[in-house]
Amino acid sequence: MIKPLARRTLLAAALTLPALGALAAPLTLGFSQVGAESEWRSANTASIKAAARDAGITLKFADAQQKQENQVKAIRSYIAQRVDVIAFSPVVESGWDTVLKEAKAAGIPVILTDRAVKVSDPSLYVSFIGSDFVEEGRKAARWLLERAAKNPNAALNIVELQGTVGSAPAIDRKKGFEEVIKANPRLQIIRSQSGEFTRAKGKEVMESFLKQRDKKIDVLYAHNDDMAIGAIQAIEEAGLKPGQDIVIISIDGVRGAFEAMKAGKLNVTVECNPLLGPQLMQLARDVVAKKPVEKRITVNEGVFPAEVAAKELPNRKY
Repeated sequence: MIKPLARRTLLAAALTLPALGALAAPLTLGFSQVGAESEWRSANTASIKAAARDAGITLKFADAQQKQENQVKAIRSYIAQRVDVIAFSPVVESGWDTVLKEAKAAGIPVILTDRAVKVSDPSLYVSFIGSDFVEEGRKAARWLLERAAKNPNAALNIVELQGTVGSAPAIDRKKGFEEVIKANPRLQIIRSQSGEFTRAKGKEVMESFLKQRDKKIDVLYAHNDDMAIGAIQAIEEAGLKPGQDIVIISIDGVRGAFEAMKAGKLNVTVECNPLLGPQLMQLARDVVAKKPVEKRITVNEGVFPAEVAAKELPNRKY
């Protein structure tokens, strides 16, 4: 026979167990990735998957293959599955109001990673975590201004490989770069076209630039390292020396860029850190726990000229 005190203890334990189970229930995160268009994106995906595994978070992952409609479908699928949090890196900035309103109506918080969106109501997402793309463009231009100052009488013709049309990094990296080079009227962008953030397209567009012989190309500004690496191949096939005949500036800071700098084929890369996984998982936990979070969380990043490439290469994690 169970004594009254023991009975009360067992009853209290029985009532507590469901509550403990609820607290221990794994958080489910639905994540829609842009695609796998670059070394940077692959590193970003690996970081998110590893961080979710380490944090004990159930990750539902979808690759949008560079198509906005695929991301919209994925987000609607996550809403239907009643995940705890939705996070995604948007292919382009606009066109998200409808699906984000659906997530908000379902009571599912949304986190933006890497790329921002333009929406009519900022409350449609709770936070953005990623880089300041405008500042990355400024950093690239400041490096060029310093280099140009060493030869004050020379005019420099710049060609630009833009990222995916309509994407936040393409828009902002162009904006930041142009904002700074205005300080030197000798620096002129003579051609600008999207290379879609891929090596193959970067090579193709650079080949087109090189065939237009009306003006000599002095500088290439690429919105990411993969396009720059593709362009390097096109420059070499044209019988020119990348990094010497044409100064090459790019953004991301992936291992491939450091290897190109070490080989003397790329002059500088501006860092854009893809290892956002651990911060994203902590942010997701904080959002679900209804803790106050910053609307915009910006990661700290540096600028790496070719002179430091050999020393820094062993330290690169992506």
